[in-house]
Amino acid sequence: MSNRDKGLLILMNAFPITDSIYNVDTYRYDLPPEMIAQYPVEPRDSSRLLVMERQTGSWRDRVFNEIKYQLASGDILVLNQTKVIPARLIGIKDTGARIEILLLACQGGSWEALVKPARRMKVGSVVRFPGFEDVVAEVEAILEGNGCRRLKFHNCPDMMGFLEQAGQVPLPPYIARPAESGDLVNYQTVYACEPGSAAAPTAGLHFTDGLLEEIKARGVQLVTVVLHVGLGTFRPVSSPDIRQHQMHSERYYVSPDTAAILNKGRAGGGRIVAVGTTVVRTLESVYGDKTGFSSGSGQTDMFIYPGYRFKAIDGLITNFHLPCSSLLMLVGAFGGLDHTLAAYRHAIEAGYRFFSYGDAMFIT
Repeated sequence: MSNRDKGLLILMNAFPITDSIYNVDTYRYDLPPEMIAQYPVEPRDSSRLLVMERQTGSWRDRVFNEIKYQLASGDILVLNQTKVIPARLIGIKDTGARIEILLLACQGGSWEALVKPARRMKVGSVVRFPGFEDVVAEVEAILEGNGCRRLKFHNCPDMMGFLEQAGQVPLPPYIARPAESGDLVNYQTVYACEPGSAAAPTAGLHFTDGLLEEIKARGVQLVTVVLHVGLGTFRPVSSPDIRQHQMHSERYYVSPDTAAILNKGRAGGGRIVAVGTTVVRTLESVYGDKTGFSSGSGQTDMFIYPGYRFKAIDGLITNFHLPCSSLLMLVGAFGGLDHTLAAYRHAIEAGYRFFSYGDAMFIT
């Protein structure tokens, strides 16, 4: 047990969690394994949609293509244009040990990564890649977090070109199959164009080009932001008191045009609907009570959980998330925790498909 964990244990014993919204166990639920989607539905917009009203907690079962009828002229739909990179690499140490690498974020020419088995990856360890023996990944530092390392790639002037050839689609571990050629398309939104994510912003996977055109035809404006999905989005919350959880930073960008449209729409009374939790975290990070939405780039480690006062969004399209995840806590904060957990129970009883390739919710 680390000194930090010992400190947290002492803190928990001294000040027990008296409010269930801060207790990580509140966010646990049982999900039959067969409800974890292993493949997406075809076409994308034929997935199921659970529409939930925040104020009452009432819900309606729909098909995702019907999201267009939930949006009205004057609304603004905000999409995350990040693109998943082939971030999963399989390498070999000089000892012959097989090493799995998941690249999370590039910073200053080095990469933050998750490695497995981590015990074999000490500072100075090097990994080579079959078919690309000149490329060497060297461990520069051991980072905080289980299996986290900073890697430097040598003899690799075109990193993205190397990943396109040597990397694999980084499917999440609950998809219990190897990545297939179809995942190159399926695990990517139709509007993805900014490479940099280790996982897809999955709420956007349900949209087709045709559906987006139909939405625009209804007078809804579409704007984009970028948040590159890294460890901050999918790292589980393990602290007994969720307030002790520390999010990893993720990079975002909001253009001047997007900020201007959002500010104009908010002034005109239109709803701002976020497609996914990554969009929520981006917009809430750049919104100020006095300044409105600001453009620019930066990093956010914002952790949103029940009790948070939302300022930037009026609606949320999202998938069904893992137990005890920061994503579920964000959804519970927006939809109301009791309402959200009740909706999850209904989704399980009604046979919805869960997680990345699963079905969706619209919370309004």
